[in-house]
Amino acid sequence: MRVRRLGWAGVEIEAGGARLVIDYVQDLSPLFTGWRPGIGLTQASGKVTAALVTHLHRDHTDATALAEVLTPGAPVLRPAPGHGDDVDNVTTLLSEHELAEHRLAAEVVDTWSAREIGPFRVTAVPSVDGLGDPQLNWVVETDGQRVFHGGDTMFHGWWWLVARRFSPFDAAFLPANGAVVNAPHLQPPSPVLAAMDPFQAAAAATILGARHAVPMHYEQEQPVKLPGYVEVADPEGEFREHAGQRAHVLAVGEWLDLSY
Repeated sequence: MRVRRLGWAGVEIEAGGARLVIDYVQDLSPLFTGWRPGIGLTQASGKVTAALVTHLHRDHTDATALAEVLTPGAPVLRPAPGHGDDVDNVTTLLSEHELAEHRLAAEVVDTWSAREIGPFRVTAVPSVDGLGDPQLNWVVETDGQRVFHGGDTMFHGWWWLVARRFSPFDAAFLPANGAVVNAPHLQPPSPVLAAMDPFQAAAAATILGARHAVPMHYEQEQPVKLPGYVEVADPEGEFREHAGQRAHVLAVGEWLDLSY
């Protein structure tokens, strides 16, 4: 198995001549004002057998990009729709609309459910979304190797359950930008991190027993421009400091071969 960082939270996994993507996005401008095309994101290397999404925020679910790389009828595994009305679900409405518009084979999956897709076994595991929207994390297994993908989860108490069932992991991709969010529909605002910071991501990597701990969900060449969205200043540097020898920083587009 080998894995590739595609930028932001996007990951490509390849094994046995098949590939799947997680949180594959090619256009973040609908969410992040001033995002410059062609910087910080790269395309999948070929046609894709399946897509996994952690949640339906527009920086994690891009139906237009998925429609371009998925083979016909390829599954798109996703969490349940949000609860409540359109105000409660304002951050997921665009992705919901785009998934329906492109008629992708989207399938809602429950926490702890597993699927066999080609050479891959994928399992949805618990996650906590900082804005209260449904979110999953993903475990992908093949060739006796395991990869964890953390979306943009907050730190939580399910790490040990995931570790008991799946550790050690050959690679764990973990959000590390420590975003604090002040959104109009979530008032009064919270000063608590809505996604893990480098210290928390390194702690999660240790609990998961990750051989390679890879930070993601940040883009230093293109700082996020969104009112009310504040990231830590140096996700890469802080993650290296806290994760130590586990830290394996991948450039956008870089592969990591887990057979070694």
